[in-house]
Amino acid sequence: MTGLSNMRRVPNVSWLVIALNLLVVSAPSLTAEAQSILSGGIIEEIRIEGAQRVDATTVRSYMRVNPGEPFDPVKIDSSLKSLFATGLFADVTLRRKGNALIVVVTENPIINQIGFEGNLRIDDEILDAEVELRPRVVFTRTKVQGDLQRILELYRRQGRFAATVDAKVIQLEQNRVDLVFEINEGPTTRIQSINFIGNREFSDGNLRDEIATSETAFWRFLSSTDTFDPDRLTFDRELLRRFYLQEGYADFQILSVVAELTPDRESFIITFTMEEGAQYQFGEIEITTTLKDLDPASLQEQITAVPQEIYNASDVEETITNLTESASNFGFAFVDVRPRVQRDRDQRLINLTFEIREGPKVYVERIDIDGNIRTLDRVIRREFRLVEGDAFNGSLLNRSRQRIERLGFFQSVNVATQPGSEADQLVITADVQEQATGDLSFAAGFSSESGPLGSVTLRERNILGRGQDMRLNFTISGVSSQIDLSYTEPYFLDRDLSAGFDLFRTVQENSESSFDLERVGGTLRAGYDYVENLRQVVNYTLKQEKVTNVDEDASAQVKDDEGTDLESSIGQTLRWDTRDARFDPREGHVVRLATTLAGFGGEARFLRTTLGGAYHQAILEEVTGTISAEAGNIVGLSYDTKVSDRFFRGGSTLRGFNTSGIGPRDAVTGDALGGKHFYTGTVELSFPVGLPPELNFRGRVFSDVGSAWSIDGNDANVDDSSSPRMSVGTGFSWISPFGPVVVDLGWPIIEEDFDKTELINFSFGTRF
Repeated sequence: MTGLSNMRRVPNVSWLVIALNLLVVSAPSLTAEAQSILSGGIIEEIRIEGAQRVDATTVRSYMRVNPGEPFDPVKIDSSLKSLFATGLFADVTLRRKGNALIVVVTENPIINQIGFEGNLRIDDEILDAEVELRPRVVFTRTKVQGDLQRILELYRRQGRFAATVDAKVIQLEQNRVDLVFEINEGPTTRIQSINFIGNREFSDGNLRDEIATSETAFWRFLSSTDTFDPDRLTFDRELLRRFYLQEGYADFQILSVVAELTPDRESFIITFTMEEGAQYQFGEIEITTTLKDLDPASLQEQITAVPQEIYNASDVEETITNLTESASNFGFAFVDVRPRVQRDRDQRLINLTFEIREGPKVYVERIDIDGNIRTLDRVIRREFRLVEGDAFNGSLLNRSRQRIERLGFFQSVNVATQPGSEADQLVITADVQEQATGDLSFAAGFSSESGPLGSVTLRERNILGRGQDMRLNFTISGVSSQIDLSYTEPYFLDRDLSAGFDLFRTVQENSESSFDLERVGGTLRAGYDYVENLRQVVNYTLKQEKVTNVDEDASAQVKDDEGTDLESSIGQTLRWDTRDARFDPREGHVVRLATTLAGFGGEARFLRTTLGGAYHQAILEEVTGTISAEAGNIVGLSYDTKVSDRFFRGGSTLRGFNTSGIGPRDAVTGDALGGKHFYTGTVELSFPVGLPPELNFRGRVFSDVGSAWSIDGNDANVDDSSSPRMSVGTGFSWISPFGPVVVDLGWPIIEEDFDKTELINFSFGTRF
């Protein structure tokens, strides 16, 4: 908020004076009497009076008459209107004195400075960018009224429809004024209720879940979806249309959307009036084509719509995409797929014929990139799946836009096409708006495995606009501390090959095994994509491991590992990932194969392999089933494996059991020794729990199974068994505004006597 403490207040009567002066604007025409006075004779002189800032020559330039011309009332009337149209003058008077035309002007004042008062929710900088008036610009009432409306519209976009704005003018010397916009922001205008008229098949509650706007509720204090936004209502119309078309209501229409402001002007009542129409099913579905050598029968598997099932517009769109891509794979780069719809209203069937025609042959002439002030052109160009000279492909263009968005460098990405220099050429334009790519984040959380934790991360994801990523992280928890520095070049040597390095130091307290482990070292890595969702990363790691703080009564296996070892290893990770989200996915699968071979120098020599995967499938609309499994093996090469290199299972990997709760354990000391082999598996069902969807709160039931077993040597004091352990349980996940929260309750139903169990496993984390 900017204060104008040195301004001298003038009563609001100043507005009256200005208004009176401007009345002539509405009708700046000469009266009949004036016309008689200003007619006849020759103009010998045009005299300008009252001009101070505006040069007399400038005033004469707007006149429609000149000396030597007759006194023409029409031209003089036109001159009067022309002078008013400049916006420079508050009043203009024309009179005749002899054969001289006297032009008397009263100039509009000049704005000295502009201020805002009462604005707490919107900064001065934002308001200043919104208004058109500026210091040293001519003041006019029309422009002020326009700026008042712009400020009000800005507040309305934030849901404050009760806001009011007044303009105060402070007169200064030399015909200058200070302009102050006095703002009363008022309360946020909320949505009191959302009603639907004409919905027979779906309840109001179901339809409210489908739109972006929501009713005001106490739990939405961190959300803005319950504030009135006309643009969001337009989006809601489209969301409702998509919903009904996916449910088979092909004749659905929204007749009107009415937003009524309550008498207290503090909330809105939204009413959607609709006509659902009849529900249709898919009828006959055919493919026809005019293309030679393209057999429609070979494309039948690309049809996702199924006859006699409920009509779904999304299936039609997906089929069009599939047919376009399949035709391209058969060598037809230019195809036009159009669905021909035939409604059978009596049988309530929609018969579809997908017509595949030869499309216009269009090639990419040029790719233009605009808006990238910092990011280099080549960083954006290398994400395009099309290059100059290629046959145009809409699917590849859409994929290019998605890849640019996934960079995370831009606030918005708009990829469009324009006609080229020839009829068969087009130009692709990518208009981007950059955003900050540097992050300084602080994290805090708590988990049953690590206790309290906190971290500080400094990251720049687009160094010098080249797309390079550097990250420095400090993390400390109740049982460990870590510092690491990583750098990644996403396109090493201008190839589709990422390369980077990691430097790290970690210290971990293993209370279950009676020792502390310190690791210091670095990793060189490179990664590349075989296909879109299949990626491999290879790495070389050199690190020093130190086992310290071994308890006096620790297991002999642990005491044998005390000291410092050097590990030199190469490894690889192959991942196939089609999940729709990394946290709480609803569809897709992931498979991961990781291998590490140590023994290229140093004391550690082993081969470690893990293979795991998960499959997620929506069983019902909001219910997701998940099946996951993982197995691992480590083999010592000429040397026995160390405790710190083996596998520990329990906690989040086998709920119902403690961290390191299963696997070989010293029968005397109770120390967990880790297993050379392990497997785990999970069957899980996640579902909504009846809370509003925007809370992102889901429950689940699960069953975990697994085992870890075997160490090197035959030690009679070690409890070891490869028998399966199993648990069942329930839990919930909440993607809260402060970070993800996960809580699970697990009950072991199959266990060994030496296993350690726990009921609750939870984690909570946030970044701020």
